[in-house]
Amino acid sequence: MSAEQKITSLQNPRVKDVVKLGRRPHRDEAGLLVVEGYRELRRALANHWKPNALFYCPPLYLGHHEPELVEACRQAGAELFECAEPVFAKMAYRDRPEGLLVTGPQVRWKLADLKLEKTSPLLVIAESIEKPGNLGTLLRSADSAGADAVLVCDPTTDINNPNVVRASIGTLFALPVVEASPEEALAWLRARGIRILAATPHAEQDYTQADMTGGTAIVVGSEQYGLKPFWMEHADLQVRIPMLGQADSLNVSAAATILLYEAVRQRRKKSHEIH
Repeated sequence: MSAEQKITSLQNPRVKDVVKLGRRPHRDEAGLLVVEGYRELRRALANHWKPNALFYCPPLYLGHHEPELVEACRQAGAELFECAEPVFAKMAYRDRPEGLLVTGPQVRWKLADLKLEKTSPLLVIAESIEKPGNLGTLLRSADSAGADAVLVCDPTTDINNPNVVRASIGTLFALPVVEASPEEALAWLRARGIRILAATPHAEQDYTQADMTGGTAIVVGSEQYGLKPFWMEHADLQVRIPMLGQADSLNVSAAATILLYEAVRQRRKKSHEIH
């Protein structure tokens, strides 16, 4: 396949623009994010995300299906740039680049855009998650558990950070991820009758004893400080995950995964009992 343009110089303005997108102010000013990697790009395209520009480097491909994604980006209207290896390495965020890097519009959801189709929705509220990798992994778990949305409150990391995209393996594009203030999120949940379940090591009730079969929003917070008083005061239920060793808490994404799959277990059991 012939390329529209080839880039061999590290000083190419396009290369410099992509490198700048590693910093949030430049991402926000441009309204762009970066998607790197085969699985991430495939999932983004499958969810109708429209790429602006694709930078690709065939010598770095890990398999034989990358040309199909390059063609899919072409069909979606993206500009195509074939890059020399040093050029691609300068733009890449991964230690071991896979030869595919795309820029395109940021993910921006508002609460007003969020439509819940299920009678008993399952949501995650992520409060003050510091590390992009943790937020991305949480999104991956939420998608895997069939959650309806993730509400990000008091964000300390940008949901459009390349490492969020990477850790989510592209599931950032597969489910609604909404940034909202705690007050906005609370009002929205209350208006829909969704119960708030707060995870805290100080709760008396184990998570397996909580009924998660109705509409439920699972709230998880900062690993360093835990949930803020706001969510503890407004939670309908507080639960704990037993800690039987020396560690006093789990990684926030691991805790969210455990709670999500307990909700899945309960809902599947209830469904089987009904039928």
